[in-house]
Amino acid sequence: MGISYVEFEDEAGILRRYRKHANGRGLVATTAKVDPSAFVDPTAYVDPGAEVQRGVQIGPGGWIEGDAIVAERAVIGVNAHVGRRAVVGRNAVIGPYATVGTGAKVQNGARVPRETTIADGDVYQASTEDLRRLGLAA
Repeated sequence: MGISYVEFEDEAGILRRYRKHANGRGLVATTAKVDPSAFVDPTAYVDPGAEVQRGVQIGPGGWIEGDAIVAERAVIGVNAHVGRRAVVGRNAVIGPYATVGTGAKVQNGARVPRETTIADGDVYQASTEDLRRLGLAA
């Protein structure tokens, strides 16, 4: 099977090229880095300059904006949005319809509840319960 591309014009009028990711068939910008083990749902997008690491799962309608980083084994829920230059830590879970603002950070292991909005530049801390779930708290 050959590589198929789709082109979109962004808000600045620049034509951007996306390819279908082998694991899930979601659309990944040609300048984004997505690990082959990551799953990108067919209705999800990863924008230019973003980095999606090993074992990440991006659910239906998930959107990772440019220059964002989604670390190992994180889960991006249904219609969740990770803003430009945001960082989602290892094993973090972004719930359905949640939004991580521009430049915001979600700590390793944190669970962002459904429909939560993290403001631009904010840091979302992992709770003791989140860390206990990962075996990182007593």
